[in-house]
Amino acid sequence: MIDPELYDHLVIGAGPAGLQLARHLHESGSRYTVLEAGDAPGTFFSTFPRHRTLISSNKPHTGTDDPELNLRMDWNSLLSDDPRLLFTRYTERYFPPADVFVQYLADFAAASKLDVHYGTRVARIERPEADGPFTVTAQDGGVRRAAVVIVATGVSKPYIPPIPGIEHAEQYATMTVDPADFTDQRVLILGKGNSAFETADNLIEKAAVIHVAGPDGVRLAWKTHYVGHLRAVNNNFLDTYQLKSQNAILDGEVLDIIPQPGGGFVVRFSFVRADEVVKELYYDRILCCTGFRLDTEPFAPECSPALMYKDRFAELTSAFESVNVPGLYFAGTLMQQRDFKKATSGFIHGFRYTVRALSRILDQRGADRKGWPHREIAATPEALAEATIERVNRSSALWQQFSVMADVILIPAGGQARYFEEVPVGYALDGGLEADGLLIAVTLEYGPDHDKVDRFDVTVKRTAQDDPETAHDAAYLHPVIRVYRDGKVLAEHHLAENLENHWDGEATHRAPLVAFFEKVATL
Repeated sequence: MIDPELYDHLVIGAGPAGLQLARHLHESGSRYTVLEAGDAPGTFFSTFPRHRTLISSNKPHTGTDDPELNLRMDWNSLLSDDPRLLFTRYTERYFPPADVFVQYLADFAAASKLDVHYGTRVARIERPEADGPFTVTAQDGGVRRAAVVIVATGVSKPYIPPIPGIEHAEQYATMTVDPADFTDQRVLILGKGNSAFETADNLIEKAAVIHVAGPDGVRLAWKTHYVGHLRAVNNNFLDTYQLKSQNAILDGEVLDIIPQPGGGFVVRFSFVRADEVVKELYYDRILCCTGFRLDTEPFAPECSPALMYKDRFAELTSAFESVNVPGLYFAGTLMQQRDFKKATSGFIHGFRYTVRALSRILDQRGADRKGWPHREIAATPEALAEATIERVNRSSALWQQFSVMADVILIPAGGQARYFEEVPVGYALDGGLEADGLLIAVTLEYGPDHDKVDRFDVTVKRTAQDDPETAHDAAYLHPVIRVYRDGKVLAEHHLAENLENHWDGEATHRAPLVAFFEKVATL
């Protein structure tokens, strides 16, 4: 079947990112379609996480009825103007069951009346002519053409490290999750992310010995503020290691895996912290929990995107477009290449905003050349301060996408200022808004040394709450305002951190910000 339609946008994947983008495309009037390999939305979540509990926060009870503020504590809902499509209506579990999320995605897709073709696995992505449309062929033989293709498949293939003998390891995607199958066994788990520790926690009561191994140290999410690092809900295993319960964390490289004639495996391990000492260790089972990567098999040579980070992600421009294949964009967790392990673009509560930004970028670049939504405000210090304070105290996008997403104020040589909400910082600085004067970026950020501060050590000196004089030294989340001209920073101002994230004190926040904007007027 050859579809005669030439689509403006063809989205591959109907997971949370694909559905979010499709809704924006639908609302903007795009000629779009979505191809989904599974028979329903979000089939990835029908399998993963393997132990069936999400670690994305779900907090229905926040003490406020402000829907924007509530999204700060809701890590699962997709964006829409329909309050019935909030995930917080589905369960009160703080860490919700994955199966509930699968049902939510199905309901979101149905309510949004999206053009999704299920059971349509993409086999080939081609571009017969260099400047022509893409041709996308499905396994069922269906052929569709589109000016723009957006890949929203997530990282759907296991990342398998290049270790001799790795074929003997059981993969996270297919291993048994019944702890009884590991009774009295010595188990090696490869990987130090949440899937590895989720697996280790599951086996504590049955396995005799569990070693969790990898070349990097364990990084704790509550310290780094990167939610992809080890979450507290998965770190019970650390107790069993430090309190001498036979388990251990190994820092170093697996050199090879050698199967033994009588069963089990000998693993040669090079320890980083012991002068590269190599030790042979015996295990009954080896589990590979080393994460996922982009599936690159469907891309024809002329459409094959440049890759980064051990070939796990496509390399992207600030517009989330492939650096070497014009018109090929990436949405959802694949967007994290732009801020890898620094923000939340790899997770729903982050990429829902980045996907909305992508939809606006596509609008800008479409046939109608729609501008980024904005409003005009007076270019006075008082008006600029008021607009900034209102947004930093309420925005969920700036809160979730700290440091990488900004509200942007453009101040031309004369006339009104223009206020743009939720613009990726990189895109704004690359000229995405065509600034012809001052560009002011308003972000929420942690201090540069935030991951080096022990938040529980009472002897560590910290900046005072609500102290404008020391605001620039704050380690915790706080608003940062930077003024640019031609991509260069001319001035920078930090609003003092506040225990409850209320940055609206007259003397502590508002007056210092007005004074800063008075100085900006002289630049």
